[in-house]
Amino acid sequence: MKEIYVGNLPYGVSEDDLRSHFGSFGDIISLKLISDKFTGQSKGFGFIEFSSKDEAEAAVKATNGQDFQGRSIRVNISRPKESGDRGGDRGDRGGRGGNAGGGNRW
Repeated sequence: MKEIYVGNLPYGVSEDDLRSHFGSFGDIISLKLISDKFTGQSKGFGFIEFSSKDEAEAAVKATNGQDFQGRSIRVNISRPKESGDRGGDRGDRGGRGGNAGGGNRW
């Protein structure tokens, strides 16, 4: 099995739309559109798992950069998530440690 990443999707796209569009490349094992956990709105990307590496690669070759519902989609082989990766570089927020006031008060 092999998973592909599909990005720059229209926000109104459904899982059925993706299944219909990518189903011609092979047997889709799973399909997941990523949405904001608070609003439920699509984040414009998702993952599709095919039953074989060849099917996934065919889908990438045929659809990367192509128009899908008015948007040029990005499609590539999904890389495994690195351990500890929480989804993006948050940068240094300059947070204060457990001793937020400076010195000991007692």
